[in-house]
Amino acid sequence: MPATQLALLDAAARAFTNFGFAAASIDAIAAQIGATKGSVYYHYRSKADLFFAVHKRAMVLNLRAQLPVVQDTSLDAIQKLQSMSYRHAMVMMEYLHYQRVTVQGVELHQSTTTSASEREALKEVVAMRDAYEHLFESVLREGIASGGLAAVDPSLASKGILGSLNWITVWYRPRKGDTFSSRHRIAEQLAKQVTHGVSREAPPLAGAVTARPQGQQAGSGH
Repeated sequence: MPATQLALLDAAARAFTNFGFAAASIDAIAAQIGATKGSVYYHYRSKADLFFAVHKRAMVLNLRAQLPVVQDTSLDAIQKLQSMSYRHAMVMMEYLHYQRVTVQGVELHQSTTTSASEREALKEVVAMRDAYEHLFESVLREGIASGGLAAVDPSLASKGILGSLNWITVWYRPRKGDTFSSRHRIAEQLAKQVTHGVSREAPPLAGAVTARPQGQQAGSGH
């Protein structure tokens, strides 16, 4: 990707994060890199196209980080899952603005106000998200089959793991003096936590089957 176009995507990611999709203007995005509105439209037909391009780049960054681990035959499923979780957390922090835009993409996908062309573009980015989640699910299935991981629902487990790690986009705030080492410490701890949750060594949840909160009736939903 040309440097100018990459700088444009970086600026758009920051603008969408700071102002949201509706409030972020093409003028504000262009001004960040000293470009004109016309130069933005040279690369992208609309603000929606630019938004989806940011979302797609976020997913490409995620997939690129994981494929070497998934394809590494020297690692067992537990090692793969922990390494993938670590890499996901690191990408969340390193490309925070991009990752926050993906959260907005999910919200747009669930919205009823999107246009036909926007819904079509959303199909592509949602397919990329599904493919990414499937990488985690496939490793979980591998670990369950080999006996290295607990007999959990792999689809639900992958959603839980990614949901926990994606929450980084909500609470993580880069601070002055942040280093690779400080991000590494965060990613390492979170990777260990989410992996432990599906390991065979994790203790069963005490009282999970028989106990109900006081006053709650079966099937009440409250």
